[in-house]
Amino acid sequence: MTERKPLGVSFESWIDRQIREATERGEFDDLPGAGKPIPGQGKPHDDMWWIKQKMRAENLSFPLPGTLALRKEAEEARAEALGARTEAEARRLAEEMNVKIRDSYRRPLSGPPVVQPLIDVDEIAAEWRALHPAAERKPAPAAAPERRAKRSFLRWFGRR
Repeated sequence: MTERKPLGVSFESWIDRQIREATERGEFDDLPGAGKPIPGQGKPHDDMWWIKQKMRAENLSFPLPGTLALRKEAEEARAEALGARTEAEARRLAEEMNVKIRDSYRRPLSGPPVVQPLIDVDEIAAEWRALHPAAERKPAPAAAPERRAKRSFLRWFGRR
């Protein structure tokens, strides 16, 4: 621990003497980052630099306000839908995101007032078909055959 600054000694000369003595003792040898450039040198000053550095070190993402988080989630859902294996799965992912967006209309979210539009499911399906060749696409299930036999039987039965 350093001693107190003696009276009558200028502050600058007292600091300079302490640094010189510590250097002579070798206390500044083998410091981490020795010989490397100072991080952020030449960049504009950022008051939140230490928070950003800690978040990078901990592999955390910056917490977004609710409205912006919803917008980011919608973009990710759209990308995930376009990368889906089937058109039905792409439609399902888009519809699930639309449910979350509709919920955000009913209850206010934190953050700037940003209205997230619904995802157009038919547009997603068209983009998905454009991205995936027809050979890879599974045919859509055939519509259920109409029951004409039953109807004709009912008509015949009604005539009696």
